[in-house]
Amino acid sequence: MGPVSYRERLRTEGLALAACGLAGSAILIAFVGEATDRPNRTIVQLAVVTVLCAIVGSLLVKRWTERAEATDASQVSGDPTPLWQLPAIVAALVLVAGLVAGLWDAALRVTGGCALVGLTQAFVMAALVERRERERGGRFVRLPGSSLLRGTRLGLVRGG
Repeated sequence: MGPVSYRERLRTEGLALAACGLAGSAILIAFVGEATDRPNRTIVQLAVVTVLCAIVGSLLVKRWTERAEATDASQVSGDPTPLWQLPAIVAALVLVAGLVAGLWDAALRVTGGCALVGLTQAFVMAALVERRERERGGRFVRLPGSSLLRGTRLGLVRGG
């Protein structure tokens, strides 16, 4: 079968992040009254996040798929991000915004932003990767050395 394709990673991790963000938002709205303070600010900031996700996500997919190196599937190692990390990341961000800063409406924007980023990964970016796979005749896999700060390195595995 070979390594998990980058498209599958985007879809799986994106849906998990979106679920964490949506669950966090629901919990905040249900149990923390201050989370719904300043709704106009929340709406505007989440709209900005939506636009940025679509633009930046598309540009990154284009850059990363254009730079992809021909790769042998047997040489690719590494597992996808463990899904248990995503709720921990969302929870940590919520606790910083809510408990440390005392801004529960910002915590709601954090969870909403996580949901939007996840949905962008799962649907927009994964669809773009799939289109690029058809164009280039292979499937993309994430290579070792990828990181949040340095960006994603992709390999292109043909015939699989």
